[in-house]
Amino acid sequence: MIEKDFDYQLLADEQVVELSAEGDKQATEYILSKYKNLVRARAKDYYLAGADRDDLVQEGMIGLFKAIRDFDITKQASFRGFAELCIKRQILTAVKMATRQKHIPLNSYVSLSSAVYEEDSERTLVEMLAERESNDPEELLLRREKAEAMELEIAQKLSSLERSVLSLHLSGMDYREIAVELGREPKSIDNALQRIKRKLTTNEE
Repeated sequence: MIEKDFDYQLLADEQVVELSAEGDKQATEYILSKYKNLVRARAKDYYLAGADRDDLVQEGMIGLFKAIRDFDITKQASFRGFAELCIKRQILTAVKMATRQKHIPLNSYVSLSSAVYEEDSERTLVEMLAERESNDPEELLLRREKAEAMELEIAQKLSSLERSVLSLHLSGMDYREIAVELGREPKSIDNALQRIKRKLTTNEE
């Protein structure tokens, strides 16, 4: 085990990452700060549709945190090399996701930024996953993983009709407007909304 009396700057990055793995939050912050310029440099090489440069930097910082979390000295000789790989991979994944989503029909996915369920509720799906914004890569990563899990749950639990109903409901339509849009009876749409709420708040399949 490494003694924690050392100045982080006197240690090899691999040693600082080892301290981070042992729960040293300051070691984690040191590595995140040290490699932020590398993240910015890599972010300049890519373009993220519908986003600005800071969004790519944020993705890169998530990749950097993953590198800190997953680095194994027995498998990777250099932390810097592993970090570059993780940063690039995270940014590329974000770019590919953004490109793919540009071509998805509007009624085939559910926005995580719209109000949920009740007419008088201002709470969003994102807010169901996290109560506040954060620039901390660890919290961002956890929120991202929870959001992906929520999207997967929606895809698995809801039928095609229910996904369409939820998407239109989150866009601001009431059940009567949705019925007209989908060519269904209002009662059918109302029932679908109730099933959606029940499925997403319980373990019902």
